[in-house]
Amino acid sequence: MNIEDLIRKTYAAFNPRDIESVLAVMHPDVDWPNGWEGGRLRGHDEVQEYWTRQWKAIDPIVTPERIVREGDGRIAAHLHQVVRDLQGNVISDGMVEHVYQIEAGLIKSMEIREL
Repeated sequence: MNIEDLIRKTYAAFNPRDIESVLAVMHPDVDWPNGWEGGRLRGHDEVQEYWTRQWKAIDPIVTPERIVREGDGRIAAHLHQVVRDLQGNVISDGMVEHVYQIEAGLIKSMEIREL
């Protein structure tokens, strides 16, 4: 699988809340941002607990619009992100950038950049 397909597959699993499929493409010691509460998460268990908490409060949908390789080898995904409350009201609707480090075909880390 090429890297663009890996990233698209990840969002295609994240949006319907298929945690197992998303974790399957992550390194066991993944370094992940807690974009909702702040800080960083490490490993599958912390990421899964974070998303479980998050989805009990908000409903984010993230759609890749463009995926590019940066000069340092990381992958930048330019995304349209819509966050709704659990009643369906839009909390935010805009663009964001997720920057990935891939190692041995797995997501090793991600950071969030505002656009």
